[in-house]
Amino acid sequence: MAQLPQVGRRTVEALLDRHAKKLADHSLMLVHGRYAAGSAATFTAEVGEETRRVTVRDASSVLGVLAAWHSHRDEAAPGDLLVVTTSVDDDQLGWDVRGHAVHRRTLTVEKAEIVMQRFGATGLDVRMYREDWLLQALVDAEPTGRGWPRTAGVLTRDAALRALVVERLGLDHPDVSPNTTAEPAVDADALLAWSRTSAGPRRFAELADTERAELKKWLGEVAGPAVPVLLSLAESGRGHDAMALGLLGAALRDPAVGPDVVLAVGGLFGQAGPRRGELGVFTDAVEGTLLRWIGEASGSLDARHKVFAVLQRADELAHHAGLTAGLVGSRFLPSSFAAQLATVAAAAQLSPAQAETALADLAGHALVGLFPDRVRVAEMAVRLARWLRQGVPAVTSVAAGVREHIADWGWADRALSVLWAGDPGGDQAAAQSLRELFEDGSAQRERLDEAFAKHLANWAPNATAQQPGGCLVVENVLDTVVRPLASGGAPVVIVLDGMSSAVAVQLGEEAEREGWREIVPVPAAGERPTRLAAVSMLPSVTRISRTSLLTGAAVKGGQSTEGSGFAAFWKKRRKDAILFHKASIGGDAGHFLAPELTSALASDAVVGVVLNTIDDALDSGQQGQRTVWSLADITYLRELLAAARSYARPVVLVADHGHVIDRGRGEAAPAADRGGSARWRPGTDAGEGEVVLSGPRVLEGNGTITTPWREDIRYAGRRAGYHGGAALAEVTVPVLVLVPSAELTPRDWEPLPREQAAPSWWRAAATDPAEAGEPEQESTAPHKRKSAKPARQQGEGLFGDEDVVVPEPVPETPPAPATLGGRVVASEVYEAQKEYVRKAPEAKVVAAVIDALAAAGGTMSPAALAAAISATGRVRRNIEGFVATVQRLLNVEGYPVLGFVDAGHAVKLDVTLLRDQFLPKEPRKEKP
Repeated sequence: MAQLPQVGRRTVEALLDRHAKKLADHSLMLVHGRYAAGSAATFTAEVGEETRRVTVRDASSVLGVLAAWHSHRDEAAPGDLLVVTTSVDDDQLGWDVRGHAVHRRTLTVEKAEIVMQRFGATGLDVRMYREDWLLQALVDAEPTGRGWPRTAGVLTRDAALRALVVERLGLDHPDVSPNTTAEPAVDADALLAWSRTSAGPRRFAELADTERAELKKWLGEVAGPAVPVLLSLAESGRGHDAMALGLLGAALRDPAVGPDVVLAVGGLFGQAGPRRGELGVFTDAVEGTLLRWIGEASGSLDARHKVFAVLQRADELAHHAGLTAGLVGSRFLPSSFAAQLATVAAAAQLSPAQAETALADLAGHALVGLFPDRVRVAEMAVRLARWLRQGVPAVTSVAAGVREHIADWGWADRALSVLWAGDPGGDQAAAQSLRELFEDGSAQRERLDEAFAKHLANWAPNATAQQPGGCLVVENVLDTVVRPLASGGAPVVIVLDGMSSAVAVQLGEEAEREGWREIVPVPAAGERPTRLAAVSMLPSVTRISRTSLLTGAAVKGGQSTEGSGFAAFWKKRRKDAILFHKASIGGDAGHFLAPELTSALASDAVVGVVLNTIDDALDSGQQGQRTVWSLADITYLRELLAAARSYARPVVLVADHGHVIDRGRGEAAPAADRGGSARWRPGTDAGEGEVVLSGPRVLEGNGTITTPWREDIRYAGRRAGYHGGAALAEVTVPVLVLVPSAELTPRDWEPLPREQAAPSWWRAAATDPAEAGEPEQESTAPHKRKSAKPARQQGEGLFGDEDVVVPEPVPETPPAPATLGGRVVASEVYEAQKEYVRKAPEAKVVAAVIDALAAAGGTMSPAALAAAISATGRVRRNIEGFVATVQRLLNVEGYPVLGFVDAGHAVKLDVTLLRDQFLPKEPRKEKP
């Protein structure tokens, strides 16, 4: 006897819907088959346009069918339906039963017809008629409520399987398909996300064997060969760990991997372990998906949690299998990231070159975007190693010391602050190396402070505002720095109480990224432009230095003295001025800034604002983020800058003094007499680490004080930081002059891009002379030159017309241009690109752009790029338009060789892509 077809609830519902018209007059439907065990015996269903109560009975005999029908007729409410599944033939049933049934006969289940009906299709893919498992699955798996997606025309096998996979596996889960308006994806990325859901892998493992095998086969065809490996893991109960296992499986791609690692990884996969070739494909898919998730993690907390769940599980599995040490080369494990960070720290103690190599390896780790604070630690270790390798600089005078501190040594202070805080990840292997590197750097900085203090003691007795000994003193800042700006627009003077050079470095960089241009006076011939810095009053405390700064004279006082003195200074120069302190800056409800301050900014008056965030943080024990200060960390600063920009005002960010940080080393030393503060005391009995200062600019202690130059000496209770001493970080007063547009640059001033503001050891060195624009060989072949007609091409708003000099053709093949830029503009591809660019810049200008960017490691700010290529022609204001023109020359077929990054605040050149596009046949030089 043939096996009866199994009839499930979905099949019954489909038959009821198909025969809805007949059921308007009948309440019995006979179906050939057996009702699936466990299916609901009573339920409600939509029959036509009505909702009716349905009872299903399974009867294997005539008597059973009769009993079910009589029971229903006697007990059921009007409108209720009875469905009887049975193996009894029609000729065995009497007309007293069949007469009440739909079509007066037992209905045969035609799965293909039911599937067409449920999809709204007019026909089926012929292959589906031979796949009973698929038709049955489509009948059984129809989504409750919404049903299958409607299909116009023929239902194809792929469309049916896709719908079945989405429903069976739950690929419409929000964690897999967050966009509810789009059709769920069926690809490796979606299935890997599905493997992380709570019930997804279990749903697949619970399917019938035939259906699992067929779905796995189809998914392998449409979603890639990695998917069968994933589904095999799901079948074996390891689906939730599939991505973590894929990361560990990457170790087997290394041909030098040891047999112990191979065995350990194989043991983790268990019986579901794929062959080595399949594992490679699976690992690639896992890494690709995880990289996409990592990219999303920067802007999504949920994505970040998802990524770390996989990473931490991979590290757990590696630890339990004893694989951690063998996977230090992994690009994805947090443990390998920590190990590579520790390698950078250790290498930095040996040599900058080794540290550079280790840092490059760390930069290739996939998790660098997730741990920017930890990467910063590694970068600072390498930078400090470069600085230390230069040896101890000489301090020749107070002026030279302050100038070098703002231009060089203050950057070392920034690196030291980061190293002192250590690895935010708490890795103990890195901690010891970082501490030792910090101690080496601190010792060198201490030697500089000691030498500076001696010069300061000799300078102070004769230093005045009128005779500053070559220094810019703080009481001269208004006259020397701010007054020249007033000719182009009323400046805003923002006093950041306690800003050190290390903090100024960070604020200056962020201000430039937000569109501000730092400017400085044009230096004397042979000198490089540097950021401005002044010498504080002595001792370097607020009530002396800030008052002297704001009044333009060496005086001591409080806020009232500062306010009246500020107005008086500018009144003498025929300018209105108003100064705002802490209580008068903030506005009331609905206004971030006080209306009086907003009105002053909208006027022609010079506006001064005192912001105490840094000094207050030192006093209260909160040093920002300990290592990082941003514009947002300083209350009102970002809003003031925005207001100044809107009124086209230049801004001067200036300190009154700097500060040193408490490193938890020293203990409070008793003051010799009453008076003084945390970093100065009256008297002349200087001990070790102290210096006696006296002179007309010493406005405490009757003109003579003792103050420490060592940062671990204090005369008061412990705080986060201190000021008042003779260390470079306290006495140096950073002065940053910012303009919102180049038009506000005074005469005899020039831009100071961040690349020029940073010392050479801070920036990564170019490793390839050719990429740096340096000649690889000197051309000795003779050739003649002649003047051509004036060039018709002109850069877009940047370079003027110039005569072009072209080489005379010579019989011999001329040598290739020496620099990378020269070789690019001499290439055939470049010549072809020029045909599509109207008014293309001269070749030498484009070559200079390429060489400047290559020398800078591929990235420069627009201002720095303009300065670097200024020698090639007359540079105008519109650097952005010029870069856009060069983009059209270099971005062959849309490939991003050149473009803006960092929200338009930097220009980036992809040197590798440049070579591939313009110099594909040029042999590559192997790097050592």
